[in-house]
Amino acid sequence: MHIAEGVLSPAVLGAGAVLAAAGTAIGLRRLDYDRLMTVGILSAAFFVGSLIHVPVGFSSVHLILNGLVGVLLGWAAFPAILVALLLQALLFQFGGLTVLGVNTFTMGFSSVLAWYCYRGIVHIWPGPAGIRAAAFCGGALGVALAAVLTALALAFTSEGFWAAAQLLLLAHLPIMLAEGLITMFTVSFIARVRPEMLRSARRTAASEGILS
Repeated sequence: MHIAEGVLSPAVLGAGAVLAAAGTAIGLRRLDYDRLMTVGILSAAFFVGSLIHVPVGFSSVHLILNGLVGVLLGWAAFPAILVALLLQALLFQFGGLTVLGVNTFTMGFSSVLAWYCYRGIVHIWPGPAGIRAAAFCGGALGVALAAVLTALALAFTSEGFWAAAQLLLLAHLPIMLAEGLITMFTVSFIARVRPEMLRSARRTAASEGILS
């Protein structure tokens, strides 16, 4: 899902940088600094997830975990993902510095939308079953939206990338299922052993007028 250097047009790179900066600013403004340790742990999980590759046909795709990060952090997913992507670019040459903005927006914005999806389902369907369903949808949606945004970034750069964009979407269908399950089991476990983490995120959403 990391777009490499030298692929995207300057217009797409510039738009991605501006949107990523705006998302990160919002994330930092809404970050509850009592949860900095949680943000750091999830940033590290996102960082490590990219190192776990899953074979798909003659190629492979890797875990992303942006849906999980979004479900647990909300807008704070933006700075968490930015730091992880920056370290991946510097240490492993995943992506690059010029495409850091686009990659951050692609992963961060899809994480935030996964968070809204999770909160909406939990609000409509409270209880353990609702939490599991919401977490699964949030985890799967995070991957789906990241793939769509990445495909759009490629398609807007050149029509020649359209076939690659379609293959990208198809390759990540099994990852959507895997990450939906990972997010579901992780959030269910947290709900049992550390429910205050979920209540803290819910209070943040309510204070922003997202939940009544």
